[in-house]
Amino acid sequence: MVSIGRKTKATRSTFTRRAFVAGCAAALCLGLTLPMAGCGSDGAKSEDAPAAQSAKDEAATRTFTDSVGRTVEIPEQIDRVAPSGHTATQVLLTMAPDKLVGISQELDDSLAKYVGQEYADLPVFGAAFGSKGDLNKEAVAAAGAQILIDTGEIKDGIAEDLDALQEQLGIPCVFIETKLEDYGAAYEMLGELLGMEDRGQELAHYCRAAYDETQQVMAGIPESERANVAYLLGDAGTNAIAKDSYQGQVLDMVANNVAVIDEPSGKGTGNEVSLEQIALWNPEIILFQKGSIYDTVADDPAWAGIAAVKSGQVYEVPNEPWCWLNNPPTINQVMGMQWLPRLLYPDAYDDDLYETVAACYQTFYGYDLSQSEFDELMANALPKH
Repeated sequence: MVSIGRKTKATRSTFTRRAFVAGCAAALCLGLTLPMAGCGSDGAKSEDAPAAQSAKDEAATRTFTDSVGRTVEIPEQIDRVAPSGHTATQVLLTMAPDKLVGISQELDDSLAKYVGQEYADLPVFGAAFGSKGDLNKEAVAAAGAQILIDTGEIKDGIAEDLDALQEQLGIPCVFIETKLEDYGAAYEMLGELLGMEDRGQELAHYCRAAYDETQQVMAGIPESERANVAYLLGDAGTNAIAKDSYQGQVLDMVANNVAVIDEPSGKGTGNEVSLEQIALWNPEIILFQKGSIYDTVADDPAWAGIAAVKSGQVYEVPNEPWCWLNNPPTINQVMGMQWLPRLLYPDAYDDDLYETVAACYQTFYGYDLSQSEFDELMANALPKH
């Protein structure tokens, strides 16, 4: 079995000598009995040289080919990045948080705890695409972004949409595909884009090891022995994440997703169904998303006849920093991919789940997850003994 070791997140700092150079020039002017014009000339040269070099560096460019084949001219050195929306924000907070000049939506305390309070204080830009499409282009410009990065699923028209957005913003816009079966490729591409190859390789290695381990375990579990699971959400618990939907990839990978629907929704809200339909599916295990009816379902007579409720095989998906299975389906799925099969097939693993989850938090966020924090996260996500 692949062993996923704990990594230490690399951090980056910047330093400028401009003020130091200017101070030295001023001191020389005061201390030497040279003509004033000479002093002014020497001081200007000392101060202008770094500024000229900085301007030259800022103007240097290179080309980059993104995941949809668009070749875009980008700055040689990228230090100020705007995310296109929520998925990109999540990905970039793991890859290059220090380069972000804004985020797509506010980070509450439960999120800032893991990613850092300083990022919660960044300007909120909104999202360029999706149902809202509320990107504040003026705020992106005011923040001095050099580039906008979009991540996620390749959809029809994405190249044209990015070309149009690039024209509106006046900065390059690139797309990085993020998909469950190869988040490693996404991180390698980001490493190339941002000049952070080592960090990209670190995250790529972790993602591939997690995916390969899960594939290896599932290869040893015949289809006939896979758990029959429904993943439900919504105020009434009657929205289902359907089989073969973009939101249901982790569940489909490790279980028999009983929510077979003619037209699977790709939205985070899933497909609305009836309780009668759920009863017909009769899942052995039910996963509820945070905010649904996990707390009350056991006492609801309407649910009493469903196998999972009768046996107490009802769980709540961990939700910090983000939902581990979907909503949005991005790199948060790596934790879900490690938790869910260990819940469903505990005998297939011989490691400690706390160590696995703690290593993931450390690798992605540089956060040291304590045993008590893990216990709180898992309070409703594991069998109660």
